Amino acid sequence: MLKNKIILITDASHFVGKPGASVLLREGATVYAQDASFVAEAARSAFADLVPGIIPLAEQEPEEVLAAVLNASGHLDVLVNNDAYPAIRSSIEDASIEDFKNTLDALLVRGFTYAKYTAKHMKERGSGKIIFISSAVPKHGLPNYSMYVAARGGANALAVTLAKELGKSGIQVNALAPNFIESPTYFPKELLENEETLKKITKPIPLGRLGKPEEAGEYLAFLASDKSDYITGQILYFAGGWA
Repeated sequence: MLKNKIILITDASHFVGKPGASVLLREGATVYAQDASFVAEAARSAFADLVPGIIPLAEQEPEEVLAAVLNASGHLDVLVNNDAYPAIRSSIEDASIEDFKNTLDALLVRGFTYAKYTAKHMKERGSGKIIFISSAVPKHGLPNYSMYVAARGGANALAVTLAKELGKSGIQVNALAPNFIESPTYFPKELLENEETLKKITKPIPLGRLGKPEEAGEYLAFLASDKSDYITGQILYFAGGWA
């Protein structure tokens, strides 16, 4: 389904990175991975062992990461902005402006920057896909998490806007918006092993369970494939009926 596709996934060791990359590789794609930890050769090697077939990159700045992919493969078909950052709990009056800026930088500015450089390349080719892995939380809001929700909401809005801007160039842009996914990024192991806590977490989910990372990976593979060529400008919720 993804044979001959060249895909770049960011923040690969977090959120939907590992399961998403594993499914993309299984479907035949060539997958490059960026992650802050990959500055160290040992971290790149460890991730390559964890996800056989992945190509971890040492580069960190978006323009340099894209250049590394283009130098190696000649083009890029799909950018997956798998941005991850802690959801800091704080009331608005107690929120740190520095924390808010850091959250925006990690979950919105970074993805915007990757999209900026990638769009130029894809416009020249007349095709491509940009996928923001964001969150379903902005649809309903979440008290005491205004910093996180604002950043994710911005990413969702960015995807819709870029879809309208880039569609004429043959580029599809969508946001895959999960919530309640089994990910240590947002649900540490100790929480999920506590039966009472798990019940509280899953109570608002109509399907009554957390989503599996591999399920999110399958959805990502569909969006990265030619089967989704007529889908653009969508915030695609993946939250067990919560959104």
